[in-house]
Amino acid sequence: MKMKPFIFCCLVLVGLYAVANCHHISGKHKDEKELLEHSGAYDIINQGCPTRGSSYADFTFSFYKQVMLKEPNKNIFFSPISISTAFAMLAVGAKSTTLNQIFVGMGFNLTEVQVEDIHEGFHHLLYMLNKPDNEIEISLGNALFTDRGFRPLEKFLNDIKAFYEAEFLSSNFHNPPEAKKQINDYVEKKTHGKIQNFLGSLDPRTVMVLVNYIYFKASWENPFAPIQTTEADFFVDVKTPIKVNMMRQEGEYASYYDKQLFCEVVQIPYHGTAEAILILPDSGKMKEVENVLVKETVCKWRKSLKTRRINLYLPRVSVTGSYDIRQLFEKMGITQVFSSNADLSGINGAHDLQVTKAVHKALLKVHENGTEAAAATAIIISKVHQPSVTIKFNRPFIMLILDKASATMLFMGKIVNPTEN
Repeated sequence: MKMKPFIFCCLVLVGLYAVANCHHISGKHKDEKELLEHSGAYDIINQGCPTRGSSYADFTFSFYKQVMLKEPNKNIFFSPISISTAFAMLAVGAKSTTLNQIFVGMGFNLTEVQVEDIHEGFHHLLYMLNKPDNEIEISLGNALFTDRGFRPLEKFLNDIKAFYEAEFLSSNFHNPPEAKKQINDYVEKKTHGKIQNFLGSLDPRTVMVLVNYIYFKASWENPFAPIQTTEADFFVDVKTPIKVNMMRQEGEYASYYDKQLFCEVVQIPYHGTAEAILILPDSGKMKEVENVLVKETVCKWRKSLKTRRINLYLPRVSVTGSYDIRQLFEKMGITQVFSSNADLSGINGAHDLQVTKAVHKALLKVHENGTEAAAATAIIISKVHQPSVTIKFNRPFIMLILDKASATMLFMGKIVNPTEN
């Protein structure tokens, strides 16, 4: 039996935040008014509260739970928008069951929404996330590396460009070391040097590599003063403390204690449109919280937030996440695209392509904002005379990073060991 040519999906991101000196990244987009006319399509992938559109928002939590089942006591960190954008881009060339499995697995009901509206929704999201902002740096982009002897259909290339604004690059996959270096150099450049030597190997039968990247960098609205950081215990589990650099900040934060789920929820804003939601389960209650993680739960938490004065302890974090998307997606019902029965005929007009591998790598760093201007901001909001509540993130916690302007979940993770990079 003849082996099908390979398509390799690389889902690549780097998340860097709580650091200063941000510079915006500009992009080329359609006129804003024209894009806003398609806001109905955008609602399909909108993850804001209240719940509306499709159940795409729960894709994040479905993926998280698959990772959790595979690695129950490990750090988790990934970008749901990076993963979903890459596979939505691949779906431009998918048909029949292959197409249905991809979108149904991502939470879309194809009896209620049109495929073109889904692609238009992702296009609008790319526009929203890549809008220039002097206070936050975020860029989300796509690239298509194709073998010099491989000829995709013109319609596929046009749609990839129109909806996902992908870059097209020619590669020589018959020379795997050369192609690997080309892709690794591209990834390193787009992630500002934070992800290096991403691809370990490439099969010479590869004809196409899809790359998605997201880069995020922002400063805390209320930065932590480095002089307040001390060495402290972080309990990986009840019996295992490790030493970490524990940051401290006293200020006003929106928070909520969920009495049903036994967890503390704290919102930490960034300058610009982003925010972090930290969920600290009571000791021994992590699994109970993880089991009910859905969009409605997060919406309830955000709606219940009340501002109060908090003496906040948060560890510096430096973690990475690397995932075999194929294994995780197959558990979520997305199987055919990885098999010899895949119908990716929308790419080249033939039934001779399949995805053999899809990988995702994420990097997260959290630390103090060390500039003088940022430190001054912290002093301004201080109100010493008010009593404060102490919240210590000194045990495993969940972290969500959202962009409020686009109502998008950018990153999600669980920090079990803040120093395990």
